[in-house]
Amino acid sequence: MKLHTLKPATGSTKTNKRLGRGQGSGGSTAGRGHKGAQSRSGYHKKIGFEGGQMPLQRRVPKFGFKNNNKIYFKPINLDALEELATKIKASTISVQLMRDNGIVGKSDQVKILGRGELKSKISVEAHAFSATATKAIETAGGSATIVK
Repeated sequence: MKLHTLKPATGSTKTNKRLGRGQGSGGSTAGRGHKGAQSRSGYHKKIGFEGGQMPLQRRVPKFGFKNNNKIYFKPINLDALEELATKIKASTISVQLMRDNGIVGKSDQVKILGRGELKSKISVEAHAFSATATKAIETAGGSATIVK
């Protein structure tokens, strides 16, 4: 087998018919049927149009509520903080440090939650803390600081 001998399997590729390009291209209407908006140039079908059938976005009922003022937090548990602190040997963990280590995204708001246990004394900076997380951090000898 050589590169110059490679070709697709027979029947797997098909050339498109060049419509509207002379006598041999499928007749005078070029595959557009007779008359009507779809046969004319410049025709554009509306997005979601289903030939007069009720479109999907109108068949499916509306439901739910999206609160534009809600703040969505990225939850980080104490066991993840403990793992990060032992990995980089840090006594202070800030939101920027978490971003640099890939724990949270660039624009994430961080909330520290209380799953796991904290063995090392670390001071943590985040946007929010749960009550159990604050208690666990302070019993380990660290501090929980809320950042804006």
